[in-house]
Amino acid sequence: MNASERVRVGVVGLGGMGTNHAGNVVDFGHEVVAGTDVVPEIRDAFAAEFDVPTYETYEDMYVREDLDAVIVTTPNKFHEPATVAALECDYDVLCEKPLADDLAGAERIADAAAESEGFCMVGFHNRFSTPMTLFKEQQAAGRFGEITHVEANYVRRRGIPGVGSWFTSKELAGGGALIDIGVHVLDLALHALEFPEIVEVTGVTRSDFGGRTDYADPDGFADHWDGDGETFDVDDSVTAYVRCADGTTISLNVSWAANRATKDDLVVQGTDAGAEFSLHDDALTIFETGTEGGDHYADTELTGSLEPAGHAAEDRRFLEAVLAGEAPDINTVEQGLTVQRVIDAIYRSSEDGEAKRLVPIGGVEDESADDGTDESEPERDAKPSTR
Repeated sequence: MNASERVRVGVVGLGGMGTNHAGNVVDFGHEVVAGTDVVPEIRDAFAAEFDVPTYETYEDMYVREDLDAVIVTTPNKFHEPATVAALECDYDVLCEKPLADDLAGAERIADAAAESEGFCMVGFHNRFSTPMTLFKEQQAAGRFGEITHVEANYVRRRGIPGVGSWFTSKELAGGGALIDIGVHVLDLALHALEFPEIVEVTGVTRSDFGGRTDYADPDGFADHWDGDGETFDVDDSVTAYVRCADGTTISLNVSWAANRATKDDLVVQGTDAGAEFSLHDDALTIFETGTEGGDHYADTELTGSLEPAGHAAEDRRFLEAVLAGEAPDINTVEQGLTVQRVIDAIYRSSEDGEAKRLVPIGGVEDESADDGTDESEPERDAKPSTR
């Protein structure tokens, strides 16, 4: 494929996220060829908007359409089967975060990517935000010195997704607040540290609000709460700590609901300077001190507005990589697998109250270490649904 050609994209999961990605594909001058979803009404709406055929199964789309790339935006449970099947067809794939609903599924995607002529990019769109881009440029210039610790927060005062939706079902999502929103700031923290080797993970998950019929939803985030008889078997808050081989650390605080102020930010501590930014703001604040003219603090706010940013910038990077025939060096499947290993370790640590040691991917496991594998992994349903 040369740079003058248009990438032909199929979308698996045609809800809001799938439609958003499809719109970006068109905006960048490429072609949405077809879509897949199990819900007829959603298929019809997508077909009308993009004037393309739609299918109930991704298998039919992969066989019947001439594709270059696939974007997967289904509920987490179906990331693995849809992505693995696409990689087996040698398509390039953009898989929404998290890589899978559990570690075994993420490992199967990574294995399939290693055997495929296509590549898999993971949908961590916050890496393409204005403040994160500014941060990485300042980091590359050496402004922060050695980064030692990252505090990662994604706390909603009230923000549980619709009760009874796939977000609150462990079978479909694989978890709750941690795997839904915590994954964003966990990935950003690891990205800030440049993905060091992880030694130990400890964490506690809770479900304090999800089972309550008296849960207050003042902003109507969950379409005004009605918990009677609905499924809620996932975590709604998590605290965790990650220790890395180079001495760097991450503290993680995540919740769908908490009796405290909303907070969604990354706080970075370095030997020469620190930084702080929110996921929903364009400003990056840098904290420094100096001695020139007397001991003093120096707080600098960098502001800007990148275009495109977020999902649009992520989609552009994906499409550019497809055209170039080379896997991107950001949002790699290996990084997605590392994030999934930490998530898995947090859940396991919470279950038995013990810290979990991790060995490097592909390394030889010490008998005293716990690599998080589960030989009793159940059969997985290969039929996708809509996000």
